[in-house]
Amino acid sequence: MTDDVEAMGPISYLVVEFPGTKITGRGLPILVDLVDQGLIRVLDLMFVARDADGSVRAVELRDLDLDGQLDVAIFEGASSGLLDDGDLADAASAIEPGSSAAILLYENRWARSFTQALRRGGAEVVAVGHVPLDAIAASLDAAEAADV
Repeated sequence: MTDDVEAMGPISYLVVEFPGTKITGRGLPILVDLVDQGLIRVLDLMFVARDADGSVRAVELRDLDLDGQLDVAIFEGASSGLLDDGDLADAASAIEPGSSAAILLYENRWARSFTQALRRGGAEVVAVGHVPLDAIAASLDAAEAADV
């Protein structure tokens, strides 16, 4: 298994909140396209709901009923076992009561050959980060205000 992990690209996750548990499925065709292009590989896709009273429950993919255009069931069974109940609780704590969230764990296949080359050279990727768009906008606004 160690060889398999070393052959992988960086692993990332997204937690996407759906206010009022309204899941439209609008992003699913893009996700399918990213997989089809080989840019990413879905390792886990889980849904969690946070009820109005704050209680948390996992939602099965087959229980989600979208608009009939593209069913999330295409990802049913996409489970590497890496996400657990603790991850569901963490994701649920990040969303508002009365909302649901999708937790997507994926391999960045586009970066696989790059990270493999680094490993062969003795280097190792030790941190990967994500800068939220709100933080970028705030930084740009602050820089613009300083220039005035």
